Amino acid sequence: MNGRRLAALCARLALGSAFLSAVAARFGLWDRRPHPFAQFVTYTGEILSFLPRATIPFCAVAATVFESTLGVLLLAGVRLRWTASASAAVLALFAVSMAISLGPKAPLDESVFSASAAAVLLALPAEAPPRR
Repeated sequence: MNGRRLAALCARLALGSAFLSAVAARFGLWDRRPHPFAQFVTYTGEILSFLPRATIPFCAVAATVFESTLGVLLLAGVRLRWTASASAAVLALFAVSMAISLGPKAPLDESVFSASAAAVLLALPAEAPPRR
């Protein structure tokens, strides 16, 4: 396995695991806080403060569905370029929403822009071997 393939594997596993870890936390699988999904809905409202309040529960559920699906697809390596592109878009939307609502420090501290960039790199086509 060459360096590029190893780096892509590590990025794929890290991104997929991060998505699934975040989802697991929403359902109290990492710790036993009371009402973890309700807390996530509240957090979603803070991040999406520029949207109407009525849309927040839908956005929280949609984010959970997207992150669960993308996490599984990344770990399994299914349709990798499409999955990585979708992951980059979800992460970029999250980062921009954080920056709008909480200021630029929040997505930088949480490395959301970095994760989005890693997903973009993962979505790029593999380099063709040099011609002789």
